[in-house]
Formats: sequence, C-alpha cells, structure tokens
Amino acid sequence: MSERAAPFHCPYCGDEDLRPHEAGHGAWECVSCNRAFQLKFLGLLSRGLKANDVGGDGI
Repeated sequence: MSERAAPFHCPYCGDEDLRPHEAGHGAWECVSCNRAFQLKFLGLLSRGLKANDVGGDGI
C-alpha cells in the first residue's frame, strides 16, 4: 500500500499553499484564499477504457 495522494493546488484559486483541515480525512484548507474543501474518490466508471482509446489528436 502507498500513501494517499494529496492535492497539489487549490481548486478555487490555484495556489499551492495547502494544509490538512481539522474536519478530517480528505479535508484541506487553502491559506491563500481561506477556503476549505474535501476530496473524495467516488469509484471507477463502469464503462472503463476502450481498446482504441489512444488519446491525443488523430492523424
């Protein structure tokens, strides 16, 4: 098992000065814009990936 990933920037202002929030697991606070937010993994999508999904621009 690896550690859980932390957000790299605030979803509201884009600043990188984030700290864990006292609300609990997955909660973060942004020092720059004074907002608190929570991250939560909802699960995998049932459609998954298709074999022809290569991404990028087609040639």
